[in-house]
This record gives sequence, C-alpha cells and structure tokens, in this order.
Amino acid sequence: MKRQHINDLIAFIEVARERSFTKAAAKLGVSQSALSHTIRQLEERLELRLLTRTTRSVSPTDAGELLLSRIAPHFDGIAMELDAVSALRDKPSGNIRITTANYQMREYLWPKLRDFLKEYPAITVELNVDYGLQDIVAEGYDAGVRMGEQVAKDMIAVRISPDIRFLVVGAPAYFENRAAPETPRDLTNHSCINLRLPTYGGLYAWELEEDGREISVRVEGQAVFNDIYDVLQAAVDGIGLAHLPEDLARPYLESGQLVCVLENCSAYWTGFHLYYPSRRHHSPAFAALVKAMRFSG
Repeated sequence: MKRQHINDLIAFIEVARERSFTKAAAKLGVSQSALSHTIRQLEERLELRLLTRTTRSVSPTDAGELLLSRIAPHFDGIAMELDAVSALRDKPSGNIRITTANYQMREYLWPKLRDFLKEYPAITVELNVDYGLQDIVAEGYDAGVRMGEQVAKDMIAVRISPDIRFLVVGAPAYFENRAAPETPRDLTNHSCINLRLPTYGGLYAWELEEDGREISVRVEGQAVFNDIYDVLQAAVDGIGLAHLPEDLARPYLESGQLVCVLENCSAYWTGFHLYYPSRRHHSPAFAALVKAMRFSG
C-alpha cells in the first residue's frame, strides 16, 4: 500500500471519530479544505461514499462505519506498540486518551494530572469532557471515568475517588417565601434545577433514600443544564433546589450561600473509577497514569 493511501485512511479515521472536519483538521494539523480533498480522493478511489456531510454535521455512511470498524483497531494497535517501544527510554512516553465528565475531570483527575504531567514530560494526556457514557473501545479511548456500578464487567476498574454523597441544596433567598421540603416527595412541589444526561436521553432523576430504601424522584423547574457546575451556579443564584455532590456544595454551605435540606435522605454513591479494557496491552505510560490516579484514602 502506498504511504499516501495510509495517510488518507488515517485522515478518514479522525473525521469519522470526531464527526467534524474542523476538529479532525485541528488534530491532524492540516487545513479543512486539504482534509476534505483527501476524503474525496479516498471515496473516489474506493468508489464508495464514506461520509454523509450536512452544513452542521458529518457522520459515516454504512460503508464508512464498516471501514472504520475494520481499520481503526489496527492503527490503534500500531500506535500502542510504538508507544511501548518509545517507553524503553528512561521515562515513559506516549499519548493517552480519556473520556470523562467535567466534574470528575476537575475534582479528581486534574488535581493529580497536574503533578503527573510535570513528572512525565514525554506523556501527552487528552481529556474529552462528555456526559455521555462512551464506548471507549469503539471511540478509540484508552480509558474512561464512571461510577463504580456503571463499569461493565469486562473492564478493569481502578477507584480514583471516595464514595460520593449527593445533597439537596438551595440558596437562602429561595426559601424566603417557601417552606423547606420535609420528605423527598415534597420536591415535586418545588422548583428544581435539572441535569440532562445524553446517554439516557432524558433528565436525571434524583436518587435519594427514605426509610432505608432507595427512591428516585423526577423533579421539575425552570432551568435545565448538561453540566453540574451550571447547576451549582443556578442554585447559588436562587433559581431552585439542586442535587449536588457534597464536596462540590460544601464550600457554599460553609459560606452560607447554600443550605442543605433532606440531609437524612442523602444517599452515598459508589466512587468514581478509571476503567479500561482488560484484554488490551497497555504501555508503561498508561501504567504510570493508572498508578498516579489510584485512590489511596
């Protein structure tokens, strides 16, 4: 196979995975027009349309999905083997891709990654912030972050945080003309700030405890976000009640900007875990990252 043909396939993989010529061009270090020309040449050579293009999105056709599933694992394997060879130097090196949500990234990954990246200057870590539960194998990630109970059985899971308690909180101003809820069911009479989780295709139901039982309460309100930090800000601004991780809400509770209600109904969730495929060969760089991320409390 000609070297140019290999480069064309690499370009196709990036566009198909990113679902965007703009993002793929930035990753590859080429112009959008050059990348579009490359894909057209590949399609003409194969006599198949590989991508469906609209003014707003790019998605693989059936032929594109098939090609991606067949060739991407081989290129990923080559990249991992090159990382493994490079790791024979004095310090590990290579690229690591992780998918995670914003809260996990800010509170648990980045505080440790700051020191990790300084210690290993030859390692590059790419963090993709996404509230969807990604298929890390299909999407080409080395690892992801989820609650312990969300990790598939065929994955290796490494705890990176303690168990997380979620609290129902609101600003003092919100309660000036309202009585605080006394039971989880009272939340249906309050304005609550919702979080939309794309994987489930709907609004997150608040998970609480009552009389020793776990219950889910679907709440309503004026504001819906897809990022927990926006939910926090809306609660501080008095828009409604929010269901927030205790460590995120604690500084605001201590300052008096928020107050906690239904604390006896607050449930603990299994902490966050870094998870990755059990059958994949991992480079020394990835092994070093897992060691650095492991929760020791």
